[in-house]
Amino acid sequence: MYKRNLMIGAAAMIAMAGPAQADSLRDALVSAYQTNPTLSGARAAQRAVDEGVPIAKADGLPNATSDFGFQENFLRNANSFTAPLRQSTAGGTFTVPIYSGGAVKNAVRAARTRVEAGQFDLRATEASIFSNVVATYMDVIRDTAIVNLNRANVGVLTVNLEASSDRFEIGDLTRTDVAQSESRLEIAKGDLETARANLIRSKENYIALVGHEPGDLEPPPPLPNLPEQADQAVDIALGKNPDLLAAKERSDAAEFDIKSARAATKPQLSTYAQGRYVNFHGTLGGNIIGTNFIQEQSNAEVGVRAVIPIYQGGRPAALIRQAQARTGQAYEQQIAVERDVIAQTRAAYSSWRASERVIQSSERAVAASALSLEGVRAENTVGNRTILDILNAEQELLNAQVQLVTARRNSYVAGFALLAAMGRAEARDLGLEGGPLYDPDINYERVDDMFFDFQSDPNPEPQATRTVDSSAQKAEIEPLPDMPKSK
Repeated sequence: MYKRNLMIGAAAMIAMAGPAQADSLRDALVSAYQTNPTLSGARAAQRAVDEGVPIAKADGLPNATSDFGFQENFLRNANSFTAPLRQSTAGGTFTVPIYSGGAVKNAVRAARTRVEAGQFDLRATEASIFSNVVATYMDVIRDTAIVNLNRANVGVLTVNLEASSDRFEIGDLTRTDVAQSESRLEIAKGDLETARANLIRSKENYIALVGHEPGDLEPPPPLPNLPEQADQAVDIALGKNPDLLAAKERSDAAEFDIKSARAATKPQLSTYAQGRYVNFHGTLGGNIIGTNFIQEQSNAEVGVRAVIPIYQGGRPAALIRQAQARTGQAYEQQIAVERDVIAQTRAAYSSWRASERVIQSSERAVAASALSLEGVRAENTVGNRTILDILNAEQELLNAQVQLVTARRNSYVAGFALLAAMGRAEARDLGLEGGPLYDPDINYERVDDMFFDFQSDPNPEPQATRTVDSSAQKAEIEPLPDMPKSK
């Protein structure tokens, strides 16, 4: 496997202001895993999907109902001599399904399959959040380095302008040389402000994803087990990518939906027991003299009920066709996801390898630009190079340094995206510490066999942390020295 520390020398790129709070990439991932609202919301959504299984099972379990009533007859028909003035009723029914044509069985299978699909979706959400955290983490490192590079460039150009002004005073340079130096300095100051704004934006994105402000970020560790070939990466992705696995499970669930819909044309069999009690409270019989009406009545019965569908207006056939169409949609969506996974994997692999080559080229470019700048400055002292040549050489060095910083960021982000496409960028793959990992099976197994009507959970409380108390981010730099006035 191709292994490399993609951020060699990253610490040298970043000028640390002091021993402030230091965050590692693992710290950021753990914090996002524990406090990110998108991820905690996805877990809650998965718990809702889990409930589809006991809901489907409920249609195959016994059902008991009871009813109670009291009736007061304020106005009676004139010929209703025996009508009671009031009555109380109570009744109950107990039904046990025996055969439903396979509707319940296949509905439960479909629900279980959708639980598996949802768990793959949860894994995909983890990978997506982690990919965003890695990208934002590297953005902060990159933008911090670019701010420092631009800050150093402003300092160098400030010295250049001072030197040019001094040499202009003694007649060694022209007014044009001073103007060129001043122009480059002002452009550099504008670039510095842009770099600071980019750093602030990256820090705010970091807070939104991770839940707290970034401290001094440590260089990330090397990415392990990156593939040698794009085809190797695709083979792994086709077997492990959670989005693709979820799509396959949804296709299987849709097939069970077809079988469940076919049950509408099949007989249904159940047993039942029911009873009823009525009390007229001595008012049955009205004012008729010489009669003795029984004021309490009860009845009970048990039996077997078979329902054989004969004609339902075409509804069962429409339900079957609907389920078949949705299954066809699920098949096509699975192929679409497969295409997307293949494209993402190949693109991430290509970006990663290209960034690796850009790093090598940029390292050589930085070394060459530094040597070139040193030579141009030396030649300028003997009159063979102009101030513009020095300014151009300094700009080339800055451009090469920024390109190197950006390439290192792009390489690491593309490498992690490649791992995510291959299904290897989830919490269980990253060895995160900071507490037990969330296991969706725990909740599923807890609710799978719940069949009591009063086993609800307490109302939920927010799990994610808010960032409303975080301070607005800054990109502080040292005060710029006073600029000499051109003459």
